[in-house]
Amino acid sequence: MAESSLSSQLKRTGDVLRKGAADQTAEYNRRFESVKDLYDSLLANLFVSDFSCERAYGTARKLFKSDEVKFAAVDGTEYTRPLFDMVIFFGGSYAARGVIELKKDKPPKVNYTTRFVEQGRGISSCIPLYVNKVVEIDKTLSPVLELEPTRISVVKPLTDESIVNNSSIASWIMAFSEIYLAYKLASNPNEKIEILFLDRSLTCMQSSLMYDTSRRKRWKTHGSIFGFEIDGVPIDMNDLAFGRHRILNESLKIPSPRGDYLRYSIVYSLEEKNSWLSFPEICEELGVEDGKRRSRVLRYIDKSVKEDYLEERNGRFRIKRRYKSSWSRLKRLVNMVGSQLFEETSGRNPLQIRKGDRYYWLTTQDLAFLTLFCLYMLIEKCWNRRVLLIGITKDTASRDFKNHVIPVFVNQRIWKHTVDQDKMRDVPNTDRMFLQSISLFNHEKVRVPWSLVEYDSAFRTIIPDLKNRMGYVSGAIRNRIIPEKLFVKSYIQLSQAKYDPQLRSNVLFIDRLVYPDFDLKNESKISLKQDYGGATEPIDVLAFRDKNVDNEIQNLVMIILEAMTSPSIPEVFGHNKPLFIADKVAKWNYSQARKIIDTTGQWIINRHDLRKFVFYMSTFRERRSQIEAARREI
Repeated sequence: MAESSLSSQLKRTGDVLRKGAADQTAEYNRRFESVKDLYDSLLANLFVSDFSCERAYGTARKLFKSDEVKFAAVDGTEYTRPLFDMVIFFGGSYAARGVIELKKDKPPKVNYTTRFVEQGRGISSCIPLYVNKVVEIDKTLSPVLELEPTRISVVKPLTDESIVNNSSIASWIMAFSEIYLAYKLASNPNEKIEILFLDRSLTCMQSSLMYDTSRRKRWKTHGSIFGFEIDGVPIDMNDLAFGRHRILNESLKIPSPRGDYLRYSIVYSLEEKNSWLSFPEICEELGVEDGKRRSRVLRYIDKSVKEDYLEERNGRFRIKRRYKSSWSRLKRLVNMVGSQLFEETSGRNPLQIRKGDRYYWLTTQDLAFLTLFCLYMLIEKCWNRRVLLIGITKDTASRDFKNHVIPVFVNQRIWKHTVDQDKMRDVPNTDRMFLQSISLFNHEKVRVPWSLVEYDSAFRTIIPDLKNRMGYVSGAIRNRIIPEKLFVKSYIQLSQAKYDPQLRSNVLFIDRLVYPDFDLKNESKISLKQDYGGATEPIDVLAFRDKNVDNEIQNLVMIILEAMTSPSIPEVFGHNKPLFIADKVAKWNYSQARKIIDTTGQWIINRHDLRKFVFYMSTFRERRSQIEAARREI
């Protein structure tokens, strides 16, 4: 009997899937085999395994002034639920806390806070919106034309279903809640948290938020915080631009007076000095001596005067009085909106703010700005209170170590190795899989736990110089390089099975905040140059070149992370137990919030006085699903 067209199509699908999966597996096996020899020829000095409890104890005493340290791990959750003609967005974050006791002669002891429901820390927000409002708030979905806001684009028609499925509002609420909760924990003198773990990359988050807030033309039209008054002064374009780069650290010389950060470095320098400075004095403050770089400084001073950032008197400049309070007003804005979203129980929708006599919806652009400002507030607080800030990412597709760090370090002869380019092209595509395969095939040489040497997160955007000059590098995208000396990153592997040394936990990507007292050393600094904007500018990055360079913070972090694994819990094999607990707490709160939201829908359906209203409020799909469900029950 001949096969039907349907069964033949199913058979074809199975054959294609089986062959494709087999080919991909064979390809990865070939790639894995190709990396085996790279350990001895290139990477042997880049894997750090000799971690010392005694050194970690000493570092903790210097950093925290104590060997008994409180920690917190923050994780978030989100939920989106269509409910008749509305969409309910839920987002929140929750913290697992505890104390770690560091010992001189043995591994640390970790004690976890229990009774999470009664004593745990968490914040959340639930936002009900009509479907037609979602497009106004989530600007990534907006079909409104850029130049003609009153006309609707027919190129990207949006159905209710696509709006619900693609909206990022819940994700933005969750992201803001994670950073806001971390900031609250770091700021609270009663908590005295000294180690903070986040379940995300600090570097990627900061870069992503900078991108999400980069379209200056949209700041006024796509957001509501523009024009919002703090202390009687409305937030303007200069305030928002001022806050986007507001990470100040004199010891680290952040922001660096180069590239796109030069103009803000000038403004922040005048803000710090709080006095009139001449052009030569500004150049001296910034450490700019080269003639072409000084010309760029002068251009940005003139531009800042035209934009009303600075005022001039007899060839001397100072920051305008209005912008001396910009950062304090932006911080008050973050605290006000954060409290309204996650802490207050007022009757109005917490996603609305009042400007004048009207209420306006906060948009996803506003949430991006608020999250970015809150991240800077967290960084500022961590530096001031000496809080160790660490981001841990489980699954990452980063490729910067393979594609950026190795080529730059080899080309600059920082590492005295030659690299077979054909072999490098064959290695697994991501850094995580690359390093995991190195560890697997060299398990007798690579001892667990191990960490790759730490390097500056700016290497995500640094590539070898396009003209192949010694001492020079270029930017990966439009010749731009993100700020250096802010975060350092690494990859780690924490566990292996007792009965099989080749069975090892996944490689994790971690990054942490830079601490000048520990990380600024001659042997950890590398001076490079970049041609940008018609001038040659210095880029001083951090990189612990090999395992012989002392790295106190890395040693402390690895001793702590090893103590926070749990071989008795399969899901925590080689991962971080505090983040695992925070994830479980977040999932429990997610399940409870989901029940409340779903029950609200059932309550509305069963209201006799709302029966007609519900019929017309329901979408066709909802009514069809209800009828089909009722038919199945018969």
